[in-house]
Amino acid sequence: MPGGRLTQQDRERIAAGLADKLSYGEIARRLDRPTSTITREISRNGGPAGYQAQQAHQATIQRARRGTPAPPPAAMPPVAALEQEILEMAVKAGMPRTAARVHHDLALSEDGKRTAAELARRLKVSPASVSVAVNYLVQLGFIRRERDQRRRRDVYVIDDDAWYHAIMTSERQTLETARATMAAAETYGLHSPVGQRLAKTAAFLERVSLDIMESADRWRTLLA
Repeated sequence: MPGGRLTQQDRERIAAGLADKLSYGEIARRLDRPTSTITREISRNGGPAGYQAQQAHQATIQRARRGTPAPPPAAMPPVAALEQEILEMAVKAGMPRTAARVHHDLALSEDGKRTAAELARRLKVSPASVSVAVNYLVQLGFIRRERDQRRRRDVYVIDDDAWYHAIMTSERQTLETARATMAAAETYGLHSPVGQRLAKTAAFLERVSLDIMESADRWRTLLA
């Protein structure tokens, strides 16, 4: 019943939604529950990577038997719920979770800057995890690395052009794929079935990438 306690069937649907990489908001919508309910259920039962419906249900029963049932889920503040939804959307789109959290934290910082130590402390993750995440984001153009000469440390920065640089980096990589595909087509022979198939793929990737890059250049002023 919407608004009541979660049933084992509800928890099985939550587990299925996580396996399908659905966002917390989408899972909540399918169960007709608040997003905050789903968020708290998952976080207190192993997180998105460790959530198991049967174990979560048994843990709830045991808490009830001890006379210490889990407190009813408090409504998540609207801003926090929206931030969580944005984070889950980034993960669903393929971004590693720690990288998504780093990117999100930088985006919400006052000056768009954090050191690796600050990120590790704020996100409660290891320095090694931060290192992997920032390297991923730098490579894709979402953030850049600056050197603080006075304190001799790196500072990671997200600026207004972050999405522009990310798009351009991604499309340049796609162009490289298109050129490699065309080279393969020529190797097989442009008149062979394989060569023709590869040439069509290369032409499609090249045209789409160039269109996206042209559009990014045209609309870049919106970020100024």
